[in-house]
Amino acid sequence: MKDYHKSEFQIALGSFLRNRAAVVCLWVLGLLYAGAIFADFLAPYSYQNEDRDYSYCEPTRVHVRDEEGRWQRPFVYGMTVSFDQYHKRVYQEDRARKYPVEFFVQGDEYRPLGLLSSKLRLFGVAPEGRIHVLGADSRGRDLFSRILYGGRISLSIGLLGVAISFSIGLLVGGIAGYYGGRVDNILMRVCEMFMMVPGFYLLLALRSVVPANFNSMQVYISIVVILSFIGWAGLARIIRGMCLSLREREFVLAAKSMGVSDLGIIVKHVLPHTISYSIIAVMLSIPGYILAESALSLIGLGIQDPYASWGNLLSEAMGILQIQFAPWILIPGLFILVTVMCFNVIGDCLRDVLDPKIKKL
Repeated sequence: MKDYHKSEFQIALGSFLRNRAAVVCLWVLGLLYAGAIFADFLAPYSYQNEDRDYSYCEPTRVHVRDEEGRWQRPFVYGMTVSFDQYHKRVYQEDRARKYPVEFFVQGDEYRPLGLLSSKLRLFGVAPEGRIHVLGADSRGRDLFSRILYGGRISLSIGLLGVAISFSIGLLVGGIAGYYGGRVDNILMRVCEMFMMVPGFYLLLALRSVVPANFNSMQVYISIVVILSFIGWAGLARIIRGMCLSLREREFVLAAKSMGVSDLGIIVKHVLPHTISYSIIAVMLSIPGYILAESALSLIGLGIQDPYASWGNLLSEAMGILQIQFAPWILIPGLFILVTVMCFNVIGDCLRDVLDPKIKKL
């Protein structure tokens, strides 16, 4: 009885919050996006800070007790490197060199939002030492720092790509469904032409026309445009079907009689009634964009060094020997897996709470 005084949004929000898995996934995504946004501050090093002496260095152990078992403030030991009979790097702690882990330290320079210059970072050690929470890559760059910076690319591409492709899909589907007839026929045949070509091959074909001399920012924008270009057709067909029934509703006829333009009716009166499906489709589509960017970067067609994305971080894990000797280089793949799972869980939950056929308790 108490739900009779609640709006549909309040009922849906309450149902969503009662789904613990979805709430946990929402918090996880929030932490991932926060880490990407504040990567300059949270990461102990910049994405291009390297030290070849720490190539494929294993994750650094943080100690709180010294050799005699006495409690100390957190610290790390310096590392010495040697080679075994298979020419594999073997790192050992140098107990003679001790570097305390300090917070709010001065590190590599960065410009938050492109404004004032800053060197303040959350944690770090003295310049003579190194701390690698998740290990280092082949060039001695901190993997934890590069994962945080890489999240800016991988996570934002999903949001920007979906925003562009869904805007196109909603508009094309709305126009086709509202007008019907010849306009509908032409627009749907165009959609079918895009849907006939396998998405990944179309992605590779479009990427091949991007000039090789583009810088990383231009490549990033190109990938966003490409992913948006191939992702709108399926949505347009579904929205078109919904708009075919909506165009005969009383509120549409009333808007016509009041002299509202066709575009105004489509944008203000027809498409808002598809918002429930659109929200669900957006959440379920974002993982596809993240995986597509990761696939492009993995095969060397996406973001290139020294810039980081989760896809090109995985490119170092293409060989069995690298995985065997440095298994921590697979950690970026774990971030991709967790992100994709979280979006899917949230999308499934939204589908349940926004489905009008399901009774809200």
